[in-house]
Amino acid sequence: MSGSAYATLAGTRRLGPPTASRRSESPHGVGPLAAVAGAFTLAQLVLVRPGLGLGWDETVYVSQLSAHAPAAFFSAPRARGISLLVAPITSWSSSTPLLRVYLAVLAGLALYLALRAWRGLFPVRVLALAGALFASLWVTLLYGPQAMPNYWVAVGALAATGCCLRAWADRSDRAALWGLAASASLMAWMRPTDAVWVTLPLLVLALTVRHWRLLVALLAGLASGAVEWVIEAYVSYGGLTERLHAASAIEGGLGWHVAVVDQLRSLGGRALCRPCTGAMPNPVVDVWWLVLPVLAVVGLVVAVRARRTAATLVPLACAATAAFPYLFMIGYAAPRFLLPAYALVAIPVADGLIHLVTAPTGAWRRGAVTLLVVGLAGHLAVQLAVLERTVSRTDAQHRDWSRTAAELHRLGVTRPCLLTGQDAIPIAFYTGCASAATGGHNANTSRTALDRTAHRMPVADITPVGSRPPAYAHDWPAHRYGGLDLRVAPATKGGDAG
Repeated sequence: MSGSAYATLAGTRRLGPPTASRRSESPHGVGPLAAVAGAFTLAQLVLVRPGLGLGWDETVYVSQLSAHAPAAFFSAPRARGISLLVAPITSWSSSTPLLRVYLAVLAGLALYLALRAWRGLFPVRVLALAGALFASLWVTLLYGPQAMPNYWVAVGALAATGCCLRAWADRSDRAALWGLAASASLMAWMRPTDAVWVTLPLLVLALTVRHWRLLVALLAGLASGAVEWVIEAYVSYGGLTERLHAASAIEGGLGWHVAVVDQLRSLGGRALCRPCTGAMPNPVVDVWWLVLPVLAVVGLVVAVRARRTAATLVPLACAATAAFPYLFMIGYAAPRFLLPAYALVAIPVADGLIHLVTAPTGAWRRGAVTLLVVGLAGHLAVQLAVLERTVSRTDAQHRDWSRTAAELHRLGVTRPCLLTGQDAIPIAFYTGCASAATGGHNANTSRTALDRTAHRMPVADITPVGSRPPAYAHDWPAHRYGGLDLRVAPATKGGDAG
């Protein structure tokens, strides 16, 4: 097979292993992939703003290994991979811009490595377009520089699938096996349950073709990433089954829930659609999402006709299993949940698009190219518009948290301190305090413990104006600020700890 040729099926029409190219890695060959990754990093820094404050979930992950604030309550569904990823910065610095730049650079490098894992299976132009399609989504740009696990599951899924196909095509490719193990481990460190869903087709493939080294590499990678989560389940949650039950309860009870419409509602820039009510976004915002499966089918048809089905069918199967629980098993939506599916489906979609503009000849080709350019330009404009609105809205909320933290400081709530009530977790991080709750999914204390704590350090409760405060804070003096009642325990008002 020539160096620029597509991966083909092994000599017959049956579904067999793709044939990977063994050509050397020339600068020309990887240049477009590096350019896409570099542009992605630059776009994150320009469009998402390094000064964007940390979000709710980010404060939980960052606080686990932070020099700025005590560790927040770590609920059952979470995994510690992202906390370890950001630890080289957060363990000694509280600079959010530095953290954003660090994550943006890592995100670009990870995208490059994930795309490079597919070299020889598809032409570089297909991989470069796939990377550009994935990287230009507003949700990818928003979460690339955030301390959140979903993007890292996505690039891990993309790399793992490419490495799996390469190892299947060439059983002597030890680098592909190591890449598969490392990618599976990355996914499991970030979100173990997502890693299982993503790799189900790969596990079935390894068993079907009896490629035992491939199966061992995949299972070893998953085990190495998930072992900490499993151990923690027994140490802190009463066992693995109990942790899974607790995680399901926090997610609203996993079961048959059709969340497809919820995902459509969230595409307008809603970071978390729970409960997912309200009007649908402008139809132009949802067009790309509805066209995506159509283009994926086009890519599969192209692959079947070219007798290279495996390299397209496997990532589509992984994308389907990755998306399934978030489309049909939870009762709410968040756009970031589908990032692994978007990364995996990007390659077949890019392959289909390139076929649509190269298969015709003459005037038909010029028309197809024009249509593609106009369509992609419109798509990019929509993505950037949604991103700009989302970043502005997110930045405003984070600034509100920062101002509330400053007001709490003025009231004498300074480190060491403890916050309870509405948005206590993120505001506590901004204030440098610990956070606590006596009820709900983040319950980690009792009224008696709070009373004792109030004699040792400043304790404050945050309640929306007009809402009833919790019983333990009912008699605490209220200081109204920005639509909130900030109630500071009397024994610590002004910083006089008992």
